Amino acid sequence: MKILVLSWEFPPRIVGGIARHVRELYPELVKLGHEIHLITPEFGHAPMYEVVEKVRVHRVPVAASNDFFHWVVNLNDSMGHHGGKLMLEEGPFDIIHAHDWLVGDAAIALKHNFKVPLIATIHATEHGRHNGINTETQRYISSKEVLLAYNAWRIIVCTDYMRREVERALQAPWDKVDVIYNGIRPEKKQHHEDFHAQDFRRQFAEDSEKIVYYVGRMTYEKGISLLLSAAPKVLWEMGGYVKFVIIGGGNTDHLKKQAWDLGISHKCYFTGFISDEYLDKFQTVADCAVFPSLYEPFGIVALESFASRVPVVVSDTGGFPEVVQHTKTGIVTYTNNPDSLAWGILEVLKNPGYRQWLTDNAYEDLERRFSWSKLAKQTEDVYKRVVQERAQVDWL
Repeated sequence: MKILVLSWEFPPRIVGGIARHVRELYPELVKLGHEIHLITPEFGHAPMYEVVEKVRVHRVPVAASNDFFHWVVNLNDSMGHHGGKLMLEEGPFDIIHAHDWLVGDAAIALKHNFKVPLIATIHATEHGRHNGINTETQRYISSKEVLLAYNAWRIIVCTDYMRREVERALQAPWDKVDVIYNGIRPEKKQHHEDFHAQDFRRQFAEDSEKIVYYVGRMTYEKGISLLLSAAPKVLWEMGGYVKFVIIGGGNTDHLKKQAWDLGISHKCYFTGFISDEYLDKFQTVADCAVFPSLYEPFGIVALESFASRVPVVVSDTGGFPEVVQHTKTGIVTYTNNPDSLAWGILEVLKNPGYRQWLTDNAYEDLERRFSWSKLAKQTEDVYKRVVQERAQVDWL
């Protein structure tokens, strides 16, 4: 099969989880014998065309704009133009696969112009991110999500939770939606023998301190302020021997102020953005990963921690309870509850044997449920179904 993929992020452009999802899924589909052309916006010094593990990556120029929505329009114009050129010169294509609403206009236009079925992966919804639609901006984005879902032959989501959300928020029929988990390559967490873990660890904490960390975007729905609110209780119970490391780019001024007001600023380290290579090393020296999200469709960060053999504490929102099995592969706490979060962290820090049992189970679960080769096969099954159904349809 020949697949045209549209994604608004792809390494080295990494904004959220989509970049990693797209980067790791499609090489596995190439191994299954499919030809993948991926269109994504230009970024930095990344080449405009390259082959990444046999995936043909086309980066397109996008006219700059101070207005995000104007930039999205420019993105779709450029993607649509280049996609049309590819479909004429490299076609015929069997499937168009779009990742989220930002590339929806181009994907829908290509679908209708070339009569090629469209598959949409919906990674999150505006309704879910904001617990409803409350502003005109949110209403606009949600309308784009609804339009993409309507035009898709089939929709792929990452959890059963998201299947219910897409049905409810985007009015998508239940039987049009397939659940395929996100995955990870555990081997990328393995380091060379010259990696001096203890020296590396001292960049973040004293030898006597446990490292509790969060990594991700600095947005409200990620619940970072809840981790800070839970920190004083954890510090009290642990005699102060804990360092909280907050990793991620974005504005952290309000979080630093909260830490200062709580009297724990000396126990909090805001690193800012760090590279994937640096993060991979950091995760192998940490003692506990905490993801206290208020909204989380899947939580690929939990898999990153599984692969690093770091015990995870998460909230029971969204897809987290599907990804992290409570008391088996991690600790699941009540959403928006600092006391519950503190309890979960202390369960991990105070019980070394339990911590080891959790991480062993979590690592085994990666191969069982989150292997990209297995997830690619599930994606291929969706492709085959759509191609078979398309062959039986007269597209007027």
